[in-house]
Amino acid sequence: MTLATARGEKYAADFKALTESRPVPGWMSDLRQRGWDHFDSIGFPTARRGNELWKYTNLAPLERGEFGFKLDRQSQVSSDEVQQRAPWSDDWTTLVFLDGSYSESLSRVRTDSPVKAQNFADAGDDSSLRDHLAAHAVVDESAFTAVNTAFLRDGVFVQIPDGHEADTAVHLLFITTPGASRATYPRTLVLAGTNSRVSVIESYISLGEESGFTAPVAEYVLGSGAGVEHYRVLAENEETFHIGTTRVYQSDDSNFRSVAFSLGPKIGRNDIHTMLDAPGAECTLNGLYLTTNSQHLDNHISTTHAKPNGTSHQFYKGVLSGDSRAVFSGRVLVEKDAQKSEADQKDLNLVLSHGAEIDTKPSLEIYADDVKCAHGATAGHTDPEALFYMQSRGIDEETAQAMLVRGFASEIADTIRVDALREYVENVIEETIPALQAAAD
Repeated sequence: MTLATARGEKYAADFKALTESRPVPGWMSDLRQRGWDHFDSIGFPTARRGNELWKYTNLAPLERGEFGFKLDRQSQVSSDEVQQRAPWSDDWTTLVFLDGSYSESLSRVRTDSPVKAQNFADAGDDSSLRDHLAAHAVVDESAFTAVNTAFLRDGVFVQIPDGHEADTAVHLLFITTPGASRATYPRTLVLAGTNSRVSVIESYISLGEESGFTAPVAEYVLGSGAGVEHYRVLAENEETFHIGTTRVYQSDDSNFRSVAFSLGPKIGRNDIHTMLDAPGAECTLNGLYLTTNSQHLDNHISTTHAKPNGTSHQFYKGVLSGDSRAVFSGRVLVEKDAQKSEADQKDLNLVLSHGAEIDTKPSLEIYADDVKCAHGATAGHTDPEALFYMQSRGIDEETAQAMLVRGFASEIADTIRVDALREYVENVIEETIPALQAAAD
């Protein structure tokens, strides 16, 4: 095991306490054990030499961390606190989880909708849950899918019936409350039926300033002709380690649109992979990341074209300041049977200080001969000519730079189609710009 002995014993003790205190169906218990066995055998991927997946991200600080696992449900958080810090709309179906435990009192579940959104405990031994959980984010894929699976408990299960077009978003809100440093393992499974439509928002929020470790795993399964708009908000504090995994399986003519908005953690990773496994599938993966001080944010974005006539888009933007570092690792794999595939990927970065650094590596791996694919990446400072022009019109330098940053970020923010969420992201960008400027050289 690559974990230090004392820390390995801590994870083992927490796993034992969970399995003894939270009875689950036998199949889920077996899944937990498989997750633990794999995590126990490999530990965290702290070795970087020869490890391309973690070449630019050092996880040694995470491995050294001490994070408790909270079994009880004693967190006291008011509805006002939640709504002040997190995206919110009374129209949404919102499931709230505090330190990994489902909070029925803070959640708002609509009863007039055929969309079924429930925690694992309420889903019970549902056959769809049993068939799809860990089928796409498999246990032995990585240490983080393994440890998340080992600590399965109050996950969220969303089902959209065939032909239904949801008129409001489903919001999955995962909150870390003030207190001791904690580890949480949010788990999400979304099944979108044939020709259904839904918007799903995942939000990860810290209410305190303590260090923590969040390792969420989300699986999205799209039926024939289904459309899912996926939004991911990462707004945890600067002492948090956040390693997120999203796996998407798409059937024929399905459409998956994702917008990821990230800021905050000490070390963060957004690992999303879409599998276009039937003709006509399309996915769009957009993202905006803002980093400052000594933050490190890693975007590992990948798509596999397995069948013909698939279309994929990757478009990420970053604004970096201070001594922060960001990573964009974009990959598109076109398999030999995926003829007439179209793919493009792009990563653009605005670097506000000399201490900030971006490692960007878009890549195409193509085994078919009738495709249309392109990629590109840029990184640069604020355009001095644009600044000079704005100052010549009476705008001071600080305001001019803020306007340029805002305009750069808005290209991604404007792709958010849920009004209340877009307003939240725009407000956070506005509040973050002064901090980005203050940390710039």
